[in-house]
Amino acid sequence: MNCPFLRLRNNVSSLQDLLSDLTGGSETRAEKAVPELIDLGQEAIPALLDLTRSSEVDHRWWGLRVLAQSPHSQAEWLIPFLNDPAREVRQCAALGLAIKPAESATQPLVQALRDEDSMVSSLAVNALVKIGKEAVPALIEVVKQSPEPAEGNAPQSARIHALRALAEIRDHRAIAVMMKVMEEDSALLQHWAKEGLDRLGLDMVYIKPV
Repeated sequence: MNCPFLRLRNNVSSLQDLLSDLTGGSETRAEKAVPELIDLGQEAIPALLDLTRSSEVDHRWWGLRVLAQSPHSQAEWLIPFLNDPAREVRQCAALGLAIKPAESATQPLVQALRDEDSMVSSLAVNALVKIGKEAVPALIEVVKQSPEPAEGNAPQSARIHALRALAEIRDHRAIAVMMKVMEEDSALLQHWAKEGLDRLGLDMVYIKPV
């Protein structure tokens, strides 16, 4: 006869064993534990959320790693970690938001375009592209900002990242700002503006006559 209490105890034991593998320092065992924790479904969620609150960077990273792939987790749980003090955790959060794109993550991801870590900002671009048209107005505002070092202005790198995202999203609302950027001296800004206009079928519009 099956005993429900025994099954519950076995599940708890399995969860604890998997969490130990996840945080034990062996990358091989941790990676093996990831899909098994996902398979546990809702049962594993509270423990994974506890890991994200750990003072240990590795524990936060692995907790987010599983939550990012779990169909039982929410994008809102990942968003706060775009501001984590550890860059690898911020990277994991940005990557997770590309897996779980949500309009509510738009502004935090736009802020992440300014991250001092280039991987974080690049992954934020990918997540914003996944969000798509809902992210376009915020991205246009970043490109419009002056790159001058004043409070509230976006650094040039953030403007480049935002323009890259706009080029990939292919929304006609970005045409005007792309045309404006073609008048600037930055080769990278011009590259992504040209790429965006090309993808929108406007490749001849910005060519000056000789």
